[in-house]
Amino acid sequence: MDETPGTRVLLCYDGSLPAGAAIEVAARLLPGAHAWVTLLWTPPFASDALRRRLWHGTRGLDDFVAAIEREGDAEARRLAAMGVALAGTYGWRAEPLVRRTYGGEGLQLGEIAEEVDADLMVVGSRGLSGAQAVLGSVSDMVVHYALRPVLVVPHPLLQAERDVLDVGRVVVGWDGSPAARTTWDTVARLFPDRHVVPVHVEDGDKHAVPTLPGLVEVPFAGGHAQHGRAVAAALARQARTHQAALIAVGSQGHSALREILLGSVAMATLHHAYRPVLVVPHRRAAAG
Repeated sequence: MDETPGTRVLLCYDGSLPAGAAIEVAARLLPGAHAWVTLLWTPPFASDALRRRLWHGTRGLDDFVAAIEREGDAEARRLAAMGVALAGTYGWRAEPLVRRTYGGEGLQLGEIAEEVDADLMVVGSRGLSGAQAVLGSVSDMVVHYALRPVLVVPHPLLQAERDVLDVGRVVVGWDGSPAARTTWDTVARLFPDRHVVPVHVEDGDKHAVPTLPGLVEVPFAGGHAQHGRAVAAALARQARTHQAALIAVGSQGHSALREILLGSVAMATLHHAYRPVLVVPHRRAAAG
């Protein structure tokens, strides 16, 4: 498969295993990209052992705070450098981007993505489900508020899901809405060499759905109370059937009601698809 040169990626990195795994997965999906390995650190960032050493090695609170600032920044830069090195092993051109923060990391990451004009953001998640189906505060905030597409990489992936990363298809949730059209265009731009499979889940909505080449119609299996989960499950089944490398969904629809429904689909897909999921916001296109 040809590389996708020039793709600009803001990688949300914290040195964790899921963040490291996200680098490998994203690099296989988007070979040859340029990445900013972005690490936000909040004082006191240093480890417990380091803080204890600093506390016993300083003469007062002011000295301790200054030491925490100094060592926290240094530790953050070391972690970011490790992320850069890891990205390089998978063929990305990467550079570190370290910022200090006092909270609201998800929002700040979105602002940095605007600042560097990233084509998309990449964030790892813990791959939890059920009552624990949360991405984590930072990942959740990035997905909800970013104006750029966000690729969420669950951890861990099974070997069968990893085997299709290099050449697998892209399943796109399709309902004909502006959000779905934006998602379709974004996938074509980011993954021009991938075969794209549009999937429409027939949920009883009477509005006409514009057809697309290769459109797969899937019957809705579920109640309205679990609309998002049922549609997400249908997309996940199609991803397995078509050996898709990832699933792409929009984050808003063409009316207030469908914005809520498609929003629930996007979040349910993130929590239960067990594949990389690209969430494409419609807000940016509407604002533009």
